[in-house]
Amino acid sequence: MRIPNIPGFDQQALEKYFKNTGMLFIGRIGSLLIKMIVSIQIANYLEPTNNGIVTGGTVYIYFFSAIATLGLDQFIIKELHQFPEQRDTILGTSFWLKVISGFVCIPLMFLAYQVYPARATPYHYVLILSFIGVAQAFNVIDSYFQSQVQSKYIMQVQVAGNLVSAAIKISFIYLKTPMVYFVYAYLLDVVLLSAGYFFTYQRKQRNIFNWSFNKPLAVKLLSYSWPLIISGIMVALYMKIDQLMLQNIIGVKESGAYATVAQLSEAWNFVPAVVVSSLFPAILNARRDDPERYKKRIQNLYDLMVYLSVPAALVITFASPLVYKLYKPEYAYAAPVLSVHIWSGVFVFLGAASGQYLIAENLNKLTFIRTGFGAIVNIVLNLLLIPKMGMMGAAIATLIAYASAAFFILAIPKVNKQGIMMLKSLFLISLFQKVTKR
Repeated sequence: MRIPNIPGFDQQALEKYFKNTGMLFIGRIGSLLIKMIVSIQIANYLEPTNNGIVTGGTVYIYFFSAIATLGLDQFIIKELHQFPEQRDTILGTSFWLKVISGFVCIPLMFLAYQVYPARATPYHYVLILSFIGVAQAFNVIDSYFQSQVQSKYIMQVQVAGNLVSAAIKISFIYLKTPMVYFVYAYLLDVVLLSAGYFFTYQRKQRNIFNWSFNKPLAVKLLSYSWPLIISGIMVALYMKIDQLMLQNIIGVKESGAYATVAQLSEAWNFVPAVVVSSLFPAILNARRDDPERYKKRIQNLYDLMVYLSVPAALVITFASPLVYKLYKPEYAYAAPVLSVHIWSGVFVFLGAASGQYLIAENLNKLTFIRTGFGAIVNIVLNLLLIPKMGMMGAAIATLIAYASAAFFILAIPKVNKQGIMMLKSLFLISLFQKVTKR
């Protein structure tokens, strides 16, 4: 199929990367459908109060996921793209960095729980989940296959792992097991994916035991990624702190109902991650070879983010009451909250795209600054709105925080043109310019 000729559109680039992106989408969509079906069944089984208790423990995982992953994923792809002959060193160094950081997160999560505990969630739930940081170290293999434009392997692992995980969780429901079993199930999700990545990588003359650790490379990677580590913590704060604050300010039942809103609204946040990670090599090539093409590809990426996110948000806004027919009646009052929260995804999409530009330009510190600003906005608004409006206040705070973080770069002269480009995409100015130039 040939796309009509639109100025700035690169047909060859589309054909080169479409298959890889398509494979990532198949894997993620397949996994999403499986997870959504199972998560609805779990929420109905646990009911709002117990659902709030279980999901309260997962919040701490999000807080420390940036430390556990070290923000390395895109840099691994970048390094493998530039130095493919150093594959075993790059992967080995990244793997051991993630293992070490995963173990470091375990006591840090304990300290975080002591400072600001989820009052209804027992600590041993958090302790079980804290080992996720160690288990996810094998995700470096995901980055390797992305750098090779071989995302079919990622798809196979994700779908297979989630099918096994779904079968186990459904059996827990059927057997009416205690809710702690579902806490173990969250950890099992990551263990299954890691095992899948391990066995997939071992095929075709690849051997994980050939990986090696290189200290200078480790220092180099950490020097690039530390701003992303801090910004990742900030992102986790303004993505998940509302659930913890709801539990502590309003009650665990309210946080349990709101958890379903967050799950439904954030379920599609994998889309920008898939798109930008798959197209990142093409963006890097354009930056190296043709500055004008580089600029056009960035603008096209912003346009694509809007074309994907706005229609989806519109559909969910009007369909939210129907979506909550899938849940028990106890959850129905959360439907209007979903209609508001879903719009935060538009700014997640744009923020993910602009984040790739900052990585390509080695402006990672700006990522930390803008996400820190978003986190502050969200925490302040949550403190003001949750006591008055409950979970609707949390949704409004999240929406404003996401928008603030995405467009904070308008205030930074070095990159404010990127903010203008995002605004052109958001208000369809870029689309109008392309159509009128045809």
